[in-house]
Amino acid sequence: MNDRREGDKGLRRKNRLFMAGLFGLVFGMVGLAYASVPLYALFCQVTGFGGTTQRADAAPARQVDRVIKVRFNADVNQSLPWRFKPEQKELTVKLGEMGLAAYQAANRTDRPTVGTALYNVTPDKVGKYFNKIECFCFTEQVLEPGQSVDMPVAFFVDPALADDPAMEDVTTITLSYTFFRAKDETQVLAQHATQTAGAKGTGTAAN
Repeated sequence: MNDRREGDKGLRRKNRLFMAGLFGLVFGMVGLAYASVPLYALFCQVTGFGGTTQRADAAPARQVDRVIKVRFNADVNQSLPWRFKPEQKELTVKLGEMGLAAYQAANRTDRPTVGTALYNVTPDKVGKYFNKIECFCFTEQVLEPGQSVDMPVAFFVDPALADDPAMEDVTTITLSYTFFRAKDETQVLAQHATQTAGAKGTGTAAN
């Protein structure tokens, strides 16, 4: 009888340990999933993986005579009722030279909307050499009903590309943007309305 009770206690103890381990595994996987998002983004930023571009404060002092043709592409996800297009088809720049381009976006609805842009370059391998100094993709964009705006992009191609044997065949780079409706649109529009009202109030008081 005592042996049976001891056996039951041992079984319950094993079950508790198993359940604790199972819950620990589940929570660990959830935590890893959340952590993997910024880690993956950091990995792409550092390596240029998947055509992820880099950010810089200014163009380098060094320029190389080798030229690259940069083409511009624009797409809009069906969830966002915007028109979106590049204002130029392509530019030719030297390595290290700052290029200036622009896209145009227009809200086709009678209500404010918020868009956020994802971007990449092709071929993917040049991502680590393509640097953006100024870009509308760094922040969410609010467009009022019927509003149309020009969105500038300032960029350069790192002259170090000329020193990479794997880049010898690169003569053209395509910079692509896709606009999506912002997931936090309601919150962004509420903040935008508050800021707009505050600016109008300040202007009225000054007058």
